[in-house]
Amino acid sequence: MIQKYFHQLSTGFSFGLTSGVITALGMIVGLYSATSSKLAVVAGLIVLAIADGLADAVGLHIFEESELEKGKTKHIPKEIWLTTFFTFLFVFGFILTFVIPILIFPLKTATFVAIVWGILLLILLNFGIAKLKGENSIRLIFEHVSLAFLVIFISYYTGNLITKWANNLNWK
Repeated sequence: MIQKYFHQLSTGFSFGLTSGVITALGMIVGLYSATSSKLAVVAGLIVLAIADGLADAVGLHIFEESELEKGKTKHIPKEIWLTTFFTFLFVFGFILTFVIPILIFPLKTATFVAIVWGILLLILLNFGIAKLKGENSIRLIFEHVSLAFLVIFISYYTGNLITKWANNLNWK
């Protein structure tokens, strides 16, 4: 079964890991810089795991339905639903792995642990993809880790701006 549905499994896994990691890191860093609240970060991650997992799964479901090859539907319904299921499973699962360091460590330390964990996952995934494709892994890793750091930096400064805005409006 794995070989027959390798495309669906690999799509769900690679998309789920990448989306889950980058979205979780953005959420963690943004909520940490805006609130410094473990509760906000854990609640945000759990809601994110469900909402983003479902949104990504539905997005890939529609993409797979609309994908054509020589004017005909490229995937049968079972393949489409397997992609949908695997995408949700992996987005949901990878995002939830980030809850663990938040529960174990002080929030500042947990944020750094989460960043290291997320970057490690991206490195391993991209190394594997490059190896499968016979490509240079350094270029692929650099490209995707750079995008993750861009999300981290934007999320951090957005969280800070939200805090300053909230303080000016006396929301705290």
